[in-house]
Amino acid sequence: MPELRPEQAEALAAWVQAGRRGQIIMPTGTGKTEVAFATMAEAKVATLIVAPVRDLMYQWHRRILATFGYDAGIVGDNLFDIRPVTVTTYDSAYIHMDKMGAGFGLLVFDEEHHLPGKCRREAAILSTAPLRLGLTATPERSDGLHADLDWLIGPVAYRMPFHKAKGSALADFDVVRIPVALNDDEQVIYDHCSRTVRQFIASRRKDLPNYAWQDLCKESGTDPEARHAQKSYYLKQSIENRAAEKLRVLEDIFRLHNGQQILVFAGSNAMAIEVSRRFLLPTILSHTRKRERLAVLEGFAKGLFSVLVANRVLDEGVDVPEAKVAVVIGGQGSTRQATQRLGRVLRRSGNSRATLYEVVCEDTKEVERSRKRRRSDAYERTLHRRV
Repeated sequence: MPELRPEQAEALAAWVQAGRRGQIIMPTGTGKTEVAFATMAEAKVATLIVAPVRDLMYQWHRRILATFGYDAGIVGDNLFDIRPVTVTTYDSAYIHMDKMGAGFGLLVFDEEHHLPGKCRREAAILSTAPLRLGLTATPERSDGLHADLDWLIGPVAYRMPFHKAKGSALADFDVVRIPVALNDDEQVIYDHCSRTVRQFIASRRKDLPNYAWQDLCKESGTDPEARHAQKSYYLKQSIENRAAEKLRVLEDIFRLHNGQQILVFAGSNAMAIEVSRRFLLPTILSHTRKRERLAVLEGFAKGLFSVLVANRVLDEGVDVPEAKVAVVIGGQGSTRQATQRLGRVLRRSGNSRATLYEVVCEDTKEVERSRKRRRSDAYERTLHRRV
């Protein structure tokens, strides 16, 4: 096992001090996997590692094999092979924990913010493992259920602020915000959709003052007007995500950073595919097969191609080869997504700075989502530029 960096050793010591039961919260790219391996080596007990999805389950399997030379067991993806070190997914853990919960002394919950869900929490409840470790960069959930992690796993043992990692574990970086405008055709459709949604909500609030988006979604299953308003809202989002001017800006960024490794994060599969076709670039989407995904990531790592396009599939957990430039051309307003995407380009390599471009449609909801993203502590003490 490689020697831990100071902050990783500090996290391990804090977990031990907390009774070997707690959460370690560190920014994406700071080496939480290595900390997990160190806790496994320190605990010396049978370990079950729980990951959000199959791709991450297999990624843990590969990392364990590379680090320890051990072929871990797998529970999930139609496999049920339990060994002293086993990897699984949250869904498979929920299904099978009643049969294997007494067989492990240490549970490792990767991306622990998934655990408090109504069913997935059973993976922790049904296990007798006395030692527990939760890993994430962003534990907070919009429903407030992250508070349950304190008893499902244990209290926060170590928390590393994003700004503390900058310049040490992570590279320094700049954020460049590039505003773009919708063209005339896009603007006409966008305004029409906005009016449709606004008028529908206003009509409902005459009788139901607290009528909200969730109510509209429920009503859309039975009411044609609600369904039309919902479709108008999604069309608005599609126009924001696929604005033609974004492609022109992307071309300029590619020319500016010619020869550098670049990650492009799209707001939808449709936009990711459009960018891929326009510039003849590889793309990874949620439905991309595992073999193709690994081949694309390997090609990017070897420099066979310098740009990789993705939607949300690279937001969480996936080991991404080194890149020092990222371009966000769409996405959610969540601070979690912002933190995860930043971490993809901030793995420290020499003294080079990283650059994150945000291409945002002016006078649309994208501006608000951009502001929400920048509330993340990842953006604190960072040089922001607008061009």
